[in-house]
Amino acid sequence: MALVLDFMYEGRITIQEENVQEILWMSDFLDISSLRNLCVKFLESQLDPLNCVGIKKIADTLSIPSLSDKTSKMMLERFTEVSIQEEFLDLSKEELIEYLSSDDLVVPKEEVVFEAVLRWYKKNETRGEKVLKDLLEHVRLPMLDPAYFLEKVEMDKVIQDSPECVPLLYEAQLYHILGDTGNSIRMRPRRFMDLSEMIVAIGGCDKRGALKLPYIDSYDPKTGQGMGLSGLPGYIKSEMATCVLKNNIYISGGHIDSRHVWMLNVHVNSWVKVASLSTGRWRHGMVTLKGQIYAVGGFDGQSRLSTMERYSSFTNAWTAATPMLEAVSSAGVVTCKNKLYVIGGAVNDHQSTDKVQCYDPVEDKWTYRSPAPFCKDCISAVEIDGLIYVVGGLMSTIFKYQPEPDVWSEVAALPGVLESCGVTVCGGKIYILGGRDENGEGTEKTFVYDPKTNIVSEGQPLLRGISHHGCVTPFCEDRAHD
Repeated sequence: MALVLDFMYEGRITIQEENVQEILWMSDFLDISSLRNLCVKFLESQLDPLNCVGIKKIADTLSIPSLSDKTSKMMLERFTEVSIQEEFLDLSKEELIEYLSSDDLVVPKEEVVFEAVLRWYKKNETRGEKVLKDLLEHVRLPMLDPAYFLEKVEMDKVIQDSPECVPLLYEAQLYHILGDTGNSIRMRPRRFMDLSEMIVAIGGCDKRGALKLPYIDSYDPKTGQGMGLSGLPGYIKSEMATCVLKNNIYISGGHIDSRHVWMLNVHVNSWVKVASLSTGRWRHGMVTLKGQIYAVGGFDGQSRLSTMERYSSFTNAWTAATPMLEAVSSAGVVTCKNKLYVIGGAVNDHQSTDKVQCYDPVEDKWTYRSPAPFCKDCISAVEIDGLIYVVGGLMSTIFKYQPEPDVWSEVAALPGVLESCGVTVCGGKIYILGGRDENGEGTEKTFVYDPKTNIVSEGQPLLRGISHHGCVTPFCEDRAHD
């Protein structure tokens, strides 16, 4: 109080670590804004990983947004250092989840996040088992090193004694063993990790639709840079199908060599020819489900196909699977919640369907679901957070399908109509690349749809106008950290 009185009458004060907190409280209580600002400035100058949790609590209690923002920024950017401090263990569950759930959490690898959660939980475990599950929901367990996951996570006594955590462990096991990816946020690297999601556009037709393109282009939305991927083997065709399994890119079928299947090992950047399809096809779909690849429907040059075949990377062989209820080509083919969906498609040269066919691999059975609100072909479908989104078919509307209530809805509009476009998920957003416009010309435009805001924005354009191309999102080493 004496120091505050001296400041009020003489305008001088010496603020130190030992007295700043008491002076700040007093200046706030007496509404002396100039002294309060001096204290805030001093705390900002002293901010480091050792004390930022404590300073954050002061800032939040006294409603000092500028100081609170700076401490939050430091906790995100220097999480590795902050998480080993004793005061880190005093965070509330809600505060901890706020940081764990952030895509901007700066960690070299997800192991840092898991160990921080375990330290916090062991200090606060009296709060109950469900707390651990609530925290682990925000740890990206599939991003852990497989050996680390087996030794440090699955074998941990605390986790073994928490049955609520079993679904999270199972999800990570499927990812590590079978390569199932899905588009859950837990299966995406954080923005500043050494891994980065890379959008890859493969082959396709040129702007006029006459030439088949041999290019493979990549783009990292985070950095705006691409990486040099090995050129396509041979002279690439259009209307082939693409997918990712265990972070390897697969392409199958197409107009030329319609039975051929190639795999790009992204890690070594090299193409390898794998077992050929049993049936040559193009305008088909290819997806991964429970660690296997499914090639579905399509066209063989004479008729639409109802056949489906399944590929195992362990045996390098395709086997026949239960055929669809109806033969279609150029349909939207996607997996969601361990089921395979075939949406719309062409049934002949002049007619498309609105039917939605659903395959359950457990029952080995196809069923019809609620029809789509359109009869279209040349459409694309992707899954994100358990929901399916459909674009293309010369429509300007993005549609959403909810499998559980079996309901369709319109969610957003594109600036113009598109068909045969590339669609993929990256960073929790849907990227719509190229495609043919109302004039039948391939466009180089890219659109980005954010499901959280329902906003469509224009992204970085492609290098050239393309359509009928493949589009996938594998993980690549993030060269921004080199």
